[in-house]
Amino acid sequence: MSKALIVYGTRYGAAASTAAEIAKIFQQEGVETKVVNAKEEKVKDMAGYDLVVVGSGIQLNRWTGEPEKFLKSFKKELASKKVALFVCCGSATEKKNEGKTEEVEKARKKYLDEKAAQYNLQPVALGFFGGVYNYNDLPWWGKRAMEADRPRVEAAYKETEPGVYDTRDWDVIRSWAKELAAKV
Repeated sequence: MSKALIVYGTRYGAAASTAAEIAKIFQQEGVETKVVNAKEEKVKDMAGYDLVVVGSGIQLNRWTGEPEKFLKSFKKELASKKVALFVCCGSATEKKNEGKTEEVEKARKKYLDEKAAQYNLQPVALGFFGGVYNYNDLPWWGKRAMEADRPRVEAAYKETEPGVYDTRDWDVIRSWAKELAAKV
């Protein structure tokens, strides 16, 4: 049986629930999977894994620190593994960003292609997924920055709970995970 390791970092939970859904699909496809929140658990060894998936939420145009540290710490080991990267971010939010293909592609390149190049990785897959806008759980500076965009988010997405908008396309995520499982 193939084995996969999913390591993620999250600020508001989007990367965590995305990692959990990817793991669910992997397991349905017969891939034994371990999911690690890099903030709560440190990976010591990757020897037994056929695939390593690293994911992050994006805030202020940056990956979260923990998966970034993981990539840096295991740079040599990852070079000889099948690796996939994913991010959850507003730049990937399709309905909100209609007509902004150049901006969306620029964000995808920055968060995935450039991150892979930074660590000399040759990923077998790159996942660029929407994020979760939680207007209830923002620091003061985040509220200032996010409020200007709120009308577009509200117009494009339904609230999943008061003040929270999930912009991810779960069918896209599941399809990506299924295709990735087939590569193991």
